[in-house]
Amino acid sequence: MTKSRPHLLIVDDEASIREPLGKYLEKQGFRIAEAGNASDARSVLLSYDIDLVLLDIMMPGEDGLSLCRHISGNDGPPVILLTAKSEETDRIVGLEIGADDYVVKPFSPRELTARIKIILRRMENGGKAIRGEGESYAFNGWTLKTSEQNLYDPAGVLIPLSSGEYRMLQVLVSRAGQVFSRDQLLDLTRGREGGPFDRAIDNQISRLRRKIEVDPKDPQHIKTIWGGGYRFSSMVQKF
Repeated sequence: MTKSRPHLLIVDDEASIREPLGKYLEKQGFRIAEAGNASDARSVLLSYDIDLVLLDIMMPGEDGLSLCRHISGNDGPPVILLTAKSEETDRIVGLEIGADDYVVKPFSPRELTARIKIILRRMENGGKAIRGEGESYAFNGWTLKTSEQNLYDPAGVLIPLSSGEYRMLQVLVSRAGQVFSRDQLLDLTRGREGGPFDRAIDNQISRLRRKIEVDPKDPQHIKTIWGGGYRFSSMVQKF
């Protein structure tokens, strides 16, 4: 990343949003690339070293969620989704497939700038704001290998995890026994400020339980702490 002038990509089919936003962010010290659709955005990402993507969800042709999945799946730069108030479900899906944050239109350019700087600072400090990266963990026969970002069941079978599920599990097992509120989990796994997005956290926990619990309705690893949030209750061995 170019620390002095990070390079941002704005992907939005509405020039009336994309162009003024680009000019504003340039005044804040960023270099700006623009794309009006997913195809052009893919070309920009191949041609330039982009530090962060501002991505509109609703676009003709390939939509923002599909492009976000592509970026996340290929270890691309962090993504902030630009969404409409009516797109709550899409925001949840976006966070689950790897987006780092979202802002709702109409948004404050100053707030967006603050969110961009938070994520870029986190990346400069070594990536995701998660303690214990580089260590591996074992619990009840399961193994979470952080060097690979992979989870293996007691039989040694690889269990696929989305990037969001991995980050959530890594936070929980690295601090087993600690109770986390939804707000804390969102901050630790997404590196963002602001209020909790409860459904995104609850949905990720539910999917993790389906993958690692014998009975997801009576979880033994990830416990719900009523009025408090969640806690990883199993004994964890670090190696």
